[in-house]
Amino acid sequence: MVNKKATVFLSAVTAVSLLAGCSGKPDSNAGASNEAQKGPVKISIMANLQTPEVPSDKLEKVLEEKTNSDLTIQWVPDGSYDEKYQAAFATGTLPQVVYLKNAASFILMRDAIKDGQFWEIGPLLKDYPNLSKLNETVLKNTAVEGKIYTLYQERQPARAGLIYRKDWADKLGIAPPKTVDDIYEMLKKFKDAGLGGAKTIPLADRNDLVYGSFKTLSMYFGTPNNWGVQDGKLVPEFMTQGYMDTMKYMKKLYNEGLINQDFPVTSKNDQQNLVYSGRSGMYIGTMGDVKNMQDKTKVNVPEATFEVTNDIVGKDGKKVTWGLSGYGTVMLFPKSSVKTEQELKSILGVFDKFYSPEIADLLKYGLKEEHYTLKDGKVVPSTDAKLIEREVRPYLNMALADTTNVTPAYYALPVHEKSNTLSNEAEKFMITDPTAALESKTYSEAGARLQDQIKDATYQFILGKIDEAGFQAAVKKWQNDGGQKIMDEFNAQYKK
Repeated sequence: MVNKKATVFLSAVTAVSLLAGCSGKPDSNAGASNEAQKGPVKISIMANLQTPEVPSDKLEKVLEEKTNSDLTIQWVPDGSYDEKYQAAFATGTLPQVVYLKNAASFILMRDAIKDGQFWEIGPLLKDYPNLSKLNETVLKNTAVEGKIYTLYQERQPARAGLIYRKDWADKLGIAPPKTVDDIYEMLKKFKDAGLGGAKTIPLADRNDLVYGSFKTLSMYFGTPNNWGVQDGKLVPEFMTQGYMDTMKYMKKLYNEGLINQDFPVTSKNDQQNLVYSGRSGMYIGTMGDVKNMQDKTKVNVPEATFEVTNDIVGKDGKKVTWGLSGYGTVMLFPKSSVKTEQELKSILGVFDKFYSPEIADLLKYGLKEEHYTLKDGKVVPSTDAKLIEREVRPYLNMALADTTNVTPAYYALPVHEKSNTLSNEAEKFMITDPTAALESKTYSEAGARLQDQIKDATYQFILGKIDEAGFQAAVKKWQNDGGQKIMDEFNAQYKK
C-alpha cells in the first residue's frame, strides 16, 4: 500500500484534497523574517516520477526534518505528466509547488504567468542565503517580461550523446561512430548480427522528439536548436533543411527495422527496458544515464559493457550538440493554492535549503552510510542498484542543486565519469536556442496545440504515412493557424 503522503497523481480531482496552507511563519534562518518558526511548513508538491514505482518515504522524512517541513508529494508518472498538470491547472487544483516537466513546458506557461496566476518571487530572493546566490544568467533565461517567478533546477547544459553496447561493437570490430553514417552502419551491423537475439532492436527510442533520439540526431544534420537564424530572421527548426534530412534519416532507420517500430508511443521506462533486457544496443539521450544502463543490464546480461560518445561531427565537419539554457526545469507557485505572501515566504524558506550542500547531497545521493559513504571527502555511491532505484533516484527530479553545492563523487564506472567529462566539454560546441529569453503571446496561447501538429506530421513522415509535400502542407497549416504570428512576434523582439 502506498504511503498516503507519496501518492501517484491519478487525476486532477485528487489534488483538491491534498492542497494545504502554511501554518508556519517565514524561516528565520532564511532571513525573510526574524520571527521564530511555529512549526513545520506544510507544502503540497507535484513532482515528476521517472521510475516504475513511487519511492519509499525514507528520504522524504529526513528531508522534512532537515527543512522543518511537512510535505505531501504527488508523484506523477513521466509519460502523463504534462497531461495531468494541464488538467489540474485548468480546474484550479494545482498544489502549492509545481515542478514543470521541462523547459518546453515552462515556455507554454508564460501567458498564464503574465496573467498573474503565479507568484512573482524575484524581489524576495535577496532575503535567503542560497536563493540570493542563484546564477543571474540562468535567472534571466527563466524571466517572464523581466520578472522572476520560478526557482530553477540546475543542469549541465549539454548532456546529450550516444550510449551503446561496447561489447557488441568490440565483437563486431566497430570503431566509435564519428558521423551519422557511422551511427547507421553501427545500427545495421547490430541488426545483422542479431546480438540481442532474434528480436534485436539496434536503437531504442521513445515518444519524445526532444529528449529522445530525434533532436540529438538533428543537430548533426545542421538543424538549429528549436529556432535558428536564416537571412537575418528567426525560423522554427522544422522549416529548415536539417529537420527534413533528420526525418528522412529516421524514416530509413524505421523502414530497415533499426529502431523499435512503436517508438512514437513508447514511454521512457519501456525504452530503457529494451536496453536493460539486452535486446537493444544503442540509446540516444543524456549520457549520464549510462550508469543505470550498465547496472541494470548486467543483471540480465552479465557480460554487457557500455560506451558513451558525443564526438559526432555535423555537416561542416565540426562537433555539435544541443544545449539547454542552464536549467532542466523550473518550479512555480500558484496563487490558487498559495494564498498569501507570508505563506510564499515560508515555502521559499524551505526551498532555499534545497540549494544547501546538506540537502543537495541528500536528494542526489541519499543517506550517508546507507546509500553512500565518504572517502577522502568524495561520495562513494552504494553498488545496490535496486536500493538506489527504490529509495533515492526518484528524488533526483526534486533536487534543485546539481552543478553547485554538491559533494563530488567517485565514479564506480569509468564510463560514467567519462559521460560527465564529455558533458562539461560540450559547452564549448553546443548550440543554444536564440528565443530562450524571448516571448510570443501567440506561442504562449497556442504554441502547444500548434507544436502537436508538427509532432504528429513528423511521426507520420517517419512512418511513411505522408511524403515531403504532406509535411510541407502541415507546416503551412501551422503558419495559417497562428504559426506565422509566432514567427512575427519572435522576430520583432529579436530585432530589438
